[in-house]
Amino acid sequence: MGEPYRADYRGPVFHFFWPLTRYVTTHVTVLFLGLVFYVLNRATVIGRGNVPRERNVLLLSNHQTMIDSFLVGTAAYLGPSLFKPYLTPWNPAAEENFFRNRFWAWWADNWKCIPVKAGRRDSRALHRMIRAAKGGTMVLFPEGTRSRDGEIRSGRAGAGFVVLANQPKVVPVTVDGLHDVLPVGSKFPRLFKHIWLAFGKPIDYSEYAGKPRSKEAAQEIVDDVIEILRRQLSGLRQLQAGDIDRETFERILNREEDDR
Repeated sequence: MGEPYRADYRGPVFHFFWPLTRYVTTHVTVLFLGLVFYVLNRATVIGRGNVPRERNVLLLSNHQTMIDSFLVGTAAYLGPSLFKPYLTPWNPAAEENFFRNRFWAWWADNWKCIPVKAGRRDSRALHRMIRAAKGGTMVLFPEGTRSRDGEIRSGRAGAGFVVLANQPKVVPVTVDGLHDVLPVGSKFPRLFKHIWLAFGKPIDYSEYAGKPRSKEAAQEIVDDVIEILRRQLSGLRQLQAGDIDRETFERILNREEDDR
């Protein structure tokens, strides 16, 4: 399968070497992330088996820090991505943070970041996301911005448009504790914290197939995802507090109560 997405602001030499530089950059950076999150901090991952190992998968997560998407992608696909590089997720990223100079822009392109302009609807970025997600995997944040207190805010329609366009496998992802590792305004991660990641059962949005890609439909999808993420976060915090056991929390991730 050909490249689903090209950084159209880059030249032919960059694109010739891009598969190699992208593979090396992502997996070398993962070693650093592994040191920070699994050695110098403690990461607990639950529900990894809910993540499909195929193309056209959308990981929709709550948003606590600038680096959430990298940890979500690492937790979801480290191992399989060594042999199937397309599993390394694409990451829509704020242009002012990740593309602020030539070095960071080069690194961001090779970490599969897609530049997004803040403060307004970026239709070009949305088109790039749709193309990229179709041929691989992607991490998106329905809230559209980071939470300053770790709570999940209302969602924006952007992620819903990607679902309507691609009909992907949608995996709800909940992260917690990252706001303690890298609070808003902090430049360096704190150490010896406990981070939690939970992957829910994929959500079926096939009922929207063939329907108009309206803002109302996109917002309906995002509102549904936000509600699922809030239930997962509530359950995850009950698990952390010892109020429920892991088996009960896994039933929440699998939405077994919803199926009854």
